[in-house]
Amino acid sequence: MRGMRTLEDVHLPLERAEELGGYYCAPDPCGGIDYRGECWAHSSCQRHFAPFMRGRAGRMAATEPEMKTSESHEPSCPVPFSAYERVTLAHGGGGRVMHRLIEGLFRRAFASPELDLAHDGARVALDGPLVLTTDAFTVSPRFFPGGDIGSLAVHGTVNDLAVSGARPRYLTASFVLEEGLPLAELARLVESMAAAARASGVRVVAGDTKVVERGKGDGVFITTTGAGEAIGEVGPWRVRPGDVVIVSGPVGDHGTAVMLAREGLEVPDGLVSDAQDVSPATCALFGAGLDVRCLRDATRGGVATVLAEIAQAAGVGVRVEGTIPVRPEVDDACELLGLDPLYVACEGRFVAFVGAADAERALEVLRGVDVSREAARVGAVVDGEGSVVLVHPYGSERVLDVLSGEQLPRIC
Repeated sequence: MRGMRTLEDVHLPLERAEELGGYYCAPDPCGGIDYRGECWAHSSCQRHFAPFMRGRAGRMAATEPEMKTSESHEPSCPVPFSAYERVTLAHGGGGRVMHRLIEGLFRRAFASPELDLAHDGARVALDGPLVLTTDAFTVSPRFFPGGDIGSLAVHGTVNDLAVSGARPRYLTASFVLEEGLPLAELARLVESMAAAARASGVRVVAGDTKVVERGKGDGVFITTTGAGEAIGEVGPWRVRPGDVVIVSGPVGDHGTAVMLAREGLEVPDGLVSDAQDVSPATCALFGAGLDVRCLRDATRGGVATVLAEIAQAAGVGVRVEGTIPVRPEVDDACELLGLDPLYVACEGRFVAFVGAADAERALEVLRGVDVSREAARVGAVVDGEGSVVLVHPYGSERVLDVLSGEQLPRIC
């Protein structure tokens, strides 16, 4: 027993642990080491794995009381993907611990032919011109009504492709993990992200994982890059006076739900994030052969900021005369929080600029798709120099401009 070290709560790769002379499970199923002499799998597995100690002289001796081992040395329950309950620096260190995390969690959840090749990059095929986009996600809290940072990382990037005139096809994902993040929480986020990708018809084909020291991150940040095939040309340069402005549904749901959850306030029944894939709606517009001039998802800054940005980029004015749809519960919550719902972020809504001749048909198409069934005509493009004017029902007017700051930090 001489030479044994018992450092509480310290986990090391097998090679380093053997150098120090610590406990490890024999036979070792995971390449991990627990200095407490415990099998890292479920507690029920401890009857199958006897902890052993390697002395400095290389001698192997069983500890007391010696646990019973099975003939096959196989655990009676599923072996998890990591020896640890929380992320450690070893999970980003390039060794056995990191590879077990990648193989047991990421590659299993995001299974695709490209990932199966286990190479540094992926070769992909597209049927049309390539459209690329990238986005980083830092939302707080990580779980919120209607979604989480994992599913949001898919929806946000897929939607950027959709409003860029593309059919989303592929994603890459980069994770920055903070030391101490519960691995069960990470697994939940990854599974949610994988489910969102499958539902959106995209494949995760490459990725990366890094770990930062405790206190130098905030659990997990995710960056996704998306690739799609172009199916239509849209952009501010195509917007003309006379075009009709359409909003795909009620605005402000996502930002309001996240803010209420962040502040620990009660979220009204039925109020959840609107985060979802909008590509079924945008693809339907292109598939109908309509004169779609510009699309933009109303994320940070909300629908008001989107209108102002496009008006400025196109050198035109926008006159909002219809009512921009806002759910009553969102309106009430924004009043409580001191927010303007027109500036609150969405993650499943977009603004469409459509040629006047196709406006009614565009509304019909959008209302026939689940994600945009509440689409509404809200205004029109007019001559001007980047101004957006909201006309109230009683005739008063209000200028909608780009926010000077950020009223809702870390909303996506």
